[in-house]
Amino acid sequence: MSEYHTPVLLEESISALLGDLSGTYIDVTFGGGGHAAEILSRLSPGGKLLAFDRDSDALGNRIDDPRLTLIHNNFRFIHNYVLALGCGSVDGIIADLGVSSHQFDTAGRGFSFRFDSPLDMRMNREGGRTAADIVNTASAEELERILRLYGEVDGARNVARLIVSARDKEPIVTTGQLDAAIEKAIPRQAAHKSLARIYQALRIEVNQEMRSLEKMLQGAAESLKPGGRLVVITYHSLEDRMVKNFIRTGNVDGREEKDIYGRIHAPLEAVGRKPVVPEESEIAGNTRARSAKLRVAVKKEEEA
Repeated sequence: MSEYHTPVLLEESISALLGDLSGTYIDVTFGGGGHAAEILSRLSPGGKLLAFDRDSDALGNRIDDPRLTLIHNNFRFIHNYVLALGCGSVDGIIADLGVSSHQFDTAGRGFSFRFDSPLDMRMNREGGRTAADIVNTASAEELERILRLYGEVDGARNVARLIVSARDKEPIVTTGQLDAAIEKAIPRQAAHKSLARIYQALRIEVNQEMRSLEKMLQGAAESLKPGGRLVVITYHSLEDRMVKNFIRTGNVDGREEKDIYGRIHAPLEAVGRKPVVPEESEIAGNTRARSAKLRVAVKKEEEA
């Protein structure tokens, strides 16, 4: 499982998640099964774990444990499955967001500019638009919006124009073609960072990650029992801002909607004032942990 994906902040996240060891928990990002395996190792025989992953590759990491139910679907449907499976309310939910090491390191998936491969980027390869579809059909204005909003890309307009100019000559269907198309807009002294932001933006658009995260957070709040824990590990500012806002205000935009008593309509309450970040020793052993932030929230008791 570690070759597929090394779990980040493993001890910190699982310790924050688990309360009743005979309870029901959900891992909405199964991946290599690292967090799930640790949860199962601590649960009592009466405990249960539901796990989600929309990438069929992750299903090969299934853990042989009767307490585990592995669901091949987008985590945005978490509350639908909680209702359909008759779980009632659950004791805790964990999400390790972003892309797995396996997805980054598999050349044919198109998630990384380290390989010249098909420009795909779909987490679920069974349907939906690929990055190539977006790059070759979106208008320059739409490409600029995607790059600016999801990648915070400097010079997003110029990058979008270069893409449109290149695709007018021939379709852009590989990562190598994309890299060549935008080469003039990539500063040599920060090439890796600039390309990473562009690829991140396209990946988020392909997989509708921000919308799925919003729906998951809403479903998680509905699915938790009072006192239940939500544990979320994020890897970039867009995700972290949405999670922080949802915990504080009950919506990802951070709007403070108050009742007649001045109380904010937020079903969750933050545990700790600041996010937990990895120790230097963990980052040294897994460089992809360097941007990770762990936020924990508890479901409030029903207000009178």
